[in-house]
Amino acid sequence: MSSRPAFTQSQAYRGNPITPFSFRDVRGAHVIKKVIKRDIVYAGRWWADRLQEQSPGRGLVAIPLALIVVITVVDLHSPTDVHLGPFLVIAPALAASFAGARLTALIGALTVVAQVFIAMFHGGLTTTNHLAQITALIVLSSLVVFFCLVRERRGRELIRVRSVADAAQRVLLRPPPRRIGPLRVAWLYLTAEDETQIGGDLFAVARAGETGTRVVIGDVRGKGLASIGEASVVLGAFREGAHRCTSLLELAAALEGSVSRSLEEVADTQDDPGEHFTTALVLDIPDQGPEAEMINCGHPPPLLVRGREVTVLYSPSPAPPLGVCEPPDLSHRVDPFTLETGDTLLLYTDGVVEARSPAGVFYPLAERVASFPASGPEALLRHIHRDLLTHIGKHPADDAVLLVIERIPAQQTQGPHLTAHLHKGAGRP
Repeated sequence: MSSRPAFTQSQAYRGNPITPFSFRDVRGAHVIKKVIKRDIVYAGRWWADRLQEQSPGRGLVAIPLALIVVITVVDLHSPTDVHLGPFLVIAPALAASFAGARLTALIGALTVVAQVFIAMFHGGLTTTNHLAQITALIVLSSLVVFFCLVRERRGRELIRVRSVADAAQRVLLRPPPRRIGPLRVAWLYLTAEDETQIGGDLFAVARAGETGTRVVIGDVRGKGLASIGEASVVLGAFREGAHRCTSLLELAAALEGSVSRSLEEVADTQDDPGEHFTTALVLDIPDQGPEAEMINCGHPPPLLVRGREVTVLYSPSPAPPLGVCEPPDLSHRVDPFTLETGDTLLLYTDGVVEARSPAGVFYPLAERVASFPASGPEALLRHIHRDLLTHIGKHPADDAVLLVIERIPAQQTQGPHLTAHLHKGAGRP
């Protein structure tokens, strides 16, 4: 019985004359292959456990790891002239779709290690074919990691921009409290543009000293982010004038004057050279007594809900929208109305009543409100929100605001004011 020397792996790579080298010609090579395959599987499982603890795509990380193990094992069982190693590049490319640069780099490193194991069993590491495959795998994995780094950097920049934009929009909008004086307030803002919280529609609620509450709701011509500048002028003038002006007429005149002075500075006349104006409805609701006042500057009339009865508060002589007249029209007329305890006032913009169904039918707000069960401001908003989205069947095409104000009994006005309840206008019920 002839004996053949059992070459070790280190001897084989020190220039052993057996060429080409193959572990199939070495006694016990099949044992070594089984051990290495087992170690690859165990290493894959260990890396999966470690990477799942650090990666946001915890379940998805198993997919590229499984690909590495499967491709490696299949390649080791294939003939020497079959090369499946190039398919390993799928693993880092797949990881880049859900993972960050660090995890993608680890996956890429594992693919290179797997390719090295394959090369050890199919001709050795020094063959031209395997050297080219390993080099190509390193280059491609590096490129994938580089693009992940670029994507992460741009993602961080986008997050910073969004955070600044959200802060600016919240400062401009300033959500009112749920309770102010003898009034309960709820509101809903639906924006036509995604990722925005405010557009061309505006509203604000402010105390007029210790005697009452003043409210404004308006709609800038246009929609989306381009009209925020004009909306900010109206909101700023209202918040300043609500405390300073002694009458509603004086407040409306202050709004008209501010819009006329600032329109050329804030309006986007380059991209939108048409007319720029703002419809507005300004109200003064005193704490004592049911008598209230409003001035309508070309805005849709509010709805007064008293029990099961819904009344449209038309203005006998509405004023033109803010910014239309040159010189400014300061001859506004006040329209009185009654807001008794338990009454609900519904203010809205034209984005609500002009919302169309797929058949082209406008949303019948007054009719729908009359059909809803009696409820508080927030419940009424939820009913309208769901019904409006069902009516149009898609995301709103225009900015829309709903503001619900309910006068409550005097004994319920005591106690701390609650924080604002925000209905984000994301187009979902």
